[in-house]
Amino acid sequence: MTRTLTSMLIVLFSVLALANGSYLYPQFYDRSCPQAKDIVRSVVAKAVAKEARMAASLLRLHFHDCFVKGCDASILLDNSGSIISEKGSVPNRNSARGFEVVDQIKAALEKACPQTVSCADILALAARDSTVLTGGPSWEIPLGRRDSLGASFSGSNQNIPAPNNTFQTILTKFKLKGLDIVDFVALSGSHTIGNARCTSFRQRLYKNTGNGQPDLTLDQSYAAKLRQNCPRSGGDQNLFFLDPVSPTKFDNSYYKNLMAKNGLLSSDEILFTQNQQTMEFVKQYAANQELFFQQFAKSMVKMGNITPLTGKNGQIRKICRKVNS
Repeated sequence: MTRTLTSMLIVLFSVLALANGSYLYPQFYDRSCPQAKDIVRSVVAKAVAKEARMAASLLRLHFHDCFVKGCDASILLDNSGSIISEKGSVPNRNSARGFEVVDQIKAALEKACPQTVSCADILALAARDSTVLTGGPSWEIPLGRRDSLGASFSGSNQNIPAPNNTFQTILTKFKLKGLDIVDFVALSGSHTIGNARCTSFRQRLYKNTGNGQPDLTLDQSYAAKLRQNCPRSGGDQNLFFLDPVSPTKFDNSYYKNLMAKNGLLSSDEILFTQNQQTMEFVKQYAANQELFFQQFAKSMVKMGNITPLTGKNGQIRKICRKVNS
């Protein structure tokens, strides 16, 4: 296919998308805000350089946003009027972070292209850039999401997979969002960076079969090390690396850790111990980082397509924390 024909097809697709108002496509801001992607990347790069953990936090925000009402930036809304913020839900309280970085990105974009780039698209771009900055894969992001006019506190509590959910519960939560068992394993690989709080995995250290001993699917020397800073009571907010091998590098160590009984969360460990199919994926990704990267990129695009608001639905918020007055 010639370059000219390719360009014509892109333009045609863009026109159709605009007319239909329901497509996301990578070129969405090429005319209205051509510097949008560079602005997001620049602010994210500074934030991650200042604090490596921020990459995982921004990636997690996108995930926790999409799993509630779709990828509509509802997670960014503060309490106000009739809105009960998702920030106070169990999955987000004391753990969701990166909101100030999103504010900085939004302020820079508003200066360059007022009321053009949505907060929902900022989350999608920041998640991709965070992955790339820490050594992970890149992918082309379909854009054109719009921002929600409300939040769902109950949806945040119900829809986001929890560290202590059963295998079937988590898989069901994925399937309800149009994601499958492959996406479940690949997206869990985002735990190759970031931290978890003691309260998220304490039950694995003290409650195995009610005898106060560590979970048998956890390496016992690793468990003993974890118990030093995650006591039976207290220390809820103490932080631990999800991947103790290369905590700030996006790689396939996460899967190797699972095979060595060094998965931190119960929701990680079950991928290797409770289902034959997911166990095989874990082995494949542990052996082949490129394969994991390819699938992670595909699954991130798929997740980013969960019921976005497009066309005239929703709005482009001027400030990500509140709906336009």
